[in-house]
Amino acid sequence: MNRFMAIDWIAFILLIVGGVNWLLIGLFEWNLVTALLGDMSVVIRVIYTLVGLSAIWMLSISGKFANK
Repeated sequence: MNRFMAIDWIAFILLIVGGVNWLLIGLFEWNLVTALLGDMSVVIRVIYTLVGLSAIWMLSISGKFANK
């Protein structure tokens, strides 16, 4: 597994976790990330930043999936 493939998978998993978290917030007003990690504002901000960067990363490589 090369370096970029690992980054792709990590970004994909973070994007799925972020999507599920938003689903839970929308349906039940329940935040999975806060429930698992508590109210640690710095850690939560880092996680949300990583999820956002994952979305941008997946957008940038989306052409790779369209060609398959």
